[in-house]
Amino acid sequence: MSNRQAEGISFMREGKYEEAAQAFTEAIEENPKDATGYINMANLLSVLGDRERALVFFDRAIELDEGAGAAYYGAGTVYYEEERYEEATKMFKLALTHQLDEADLYFMLGMSYYQLGSLGHAAANLGRAHEMNESDVDACFQYGLALAQLEELEEARVLFEKTIGLDEGHADAHYNLGVALVAAEKVEEALESFTHALRLQPDHLLAGNGKRLLEDALNKG
Repeated sequence: MSNRQAEGISFMREGKYEEAAQAFTEAIEENPKDATGYINMANLLSVLGDRERALVFFDRAIELDEGAGAAYYGAGTVYYEEERYEEATKMFKLALTHQLDEADLYFMLGMSYYQLGSLGHAAANLGRAHEMNESDVDACFQYGLALAQLEELEEARVLFEKTIGLDEGHADAHYNLGVALVAAEKVEEALESFTHALRLQPDHLLAGNGKRLLEDALNKG
């Protein structure tokens, strides 16, 4: 990596985006055949919300180096943010093909499949992300959601409990744990989960509805 590239990355981390852009521009001018400069510039543009230009730079990086897994991953992330999930999935799969083997990649691929309604593929990739980084709250929770959608509720319940262990303030995990507990006919425990979700997030409509329904059922019982 050239000095200007390293300087540009440091500027990005410090939030000095104009300086970062200048450094990456100079790095590209110094070595226009190096894909790394285009990837770094694309990442900067993505941070700044200029997704269209970011994709142009990612595409240029791929033209220069078809094995640049980071470029496929970056492009996939931009497509995901634009809700272009089929294109995102394609890019993330290409990143895997080109030896990018990271938890974040499996997570994003899993989320893309989830948005497309391909729950089996979503669960497989989210499960891999969770396996690679068990302390990642989002991967744990989203893996649980995918399993719940597949009606694998016992396994999902374990993951929601684990999510809460990682982040006690995760209102959605408390709510979804409550749903799984209802399915297991553990009504009192489910009511506690819904109540906890509402304590954390008073405007949590689903938890509020769940709590009311369970209280009505218990009162009738």
